[in-house]
Amino acid sequence: MIRIKNKPKFLSLVLGNIVMVATVAALLLLTVTDVKAERAGGGKPYYSGKSDTKVSLMINVYWGTEYIEPMLDVLAKHNVKTTFFVGGSWAAANAETLKRIHAAGHEIGNHGYYHKDHSKIDGEYNKREIRSAHDVVKDIVGVDMDLFAPPSGAFNDTTLKAAAELGYRTIMWTRDTIDWRDHDTDLIYRRAVKNVKGGDLILMHPTENTLFALERIITEVYSQGLEISTVGDVLSGTTVA
Repeated sequence: MIRIKNKPKFLSLVLGNIVMVATVAALLLLTVTDVKAERAGGGKPYYSGKSDTKVSLMINVYWGTEYIEPMLDVLAKHNVKTTFFVGGSWAAANAETLKRIHAAGHEIGNHGYYHKDHSKIDGEYNKREIRSAHDVVKDIVGVDMDLFAPPSGAFNDTTLKAAAELGYRTIMWTRDTIDWRDHDTDLIYRRAVKNVKGGDLILMHPTENTLFALERIITEVYSQGLEISTVGDVLSGTTVA
């Protein structure tokens, strides 16, 4: 019979080894899961970039056309280039506004065609929504988009796979101004800039209060020593966390 002189120390060592083995096993499982997801063609959505110095204002557009021109003026005043994710049906009905966004040097992203809940439609329907929006934007401004922001942030594995098969990365956000619901300029401003950091993707829409907050948001981001750029630029060279 083996006698253990210091049982507490022995038990502590055994417990430590068990925890270490369990941690390694969990990490291996996560790695295998990620590899399987990548091989399946779905990948994972991007919630932020890796940049330490850049953030992006991602502007999702299906309505609010009347606020886009003045927002473009504010962006131009501060020499800001950012990303507009446009719905296909909106683009088809507002071709001239889309042309002005593109002519101003902003990145154009895909926001689906009819603002569907992409988590509730099948793979082919997902592809049709993304492809239809792609085609109308390509026809109007000649851009082959490769960033897809699902309407309402609704997606599932089928959505991710469909987007990836069409050459798209699926984009979510780091911070949401919720400006479509809360028509409060100060609240939108605070949500956009509180504890802002490099790599953040700041979601907004063309609303009256967002327009009122936009210059303050830009000024505050700059005051934190950060730059504002396109989503593609903020994501450049990143891997999904």
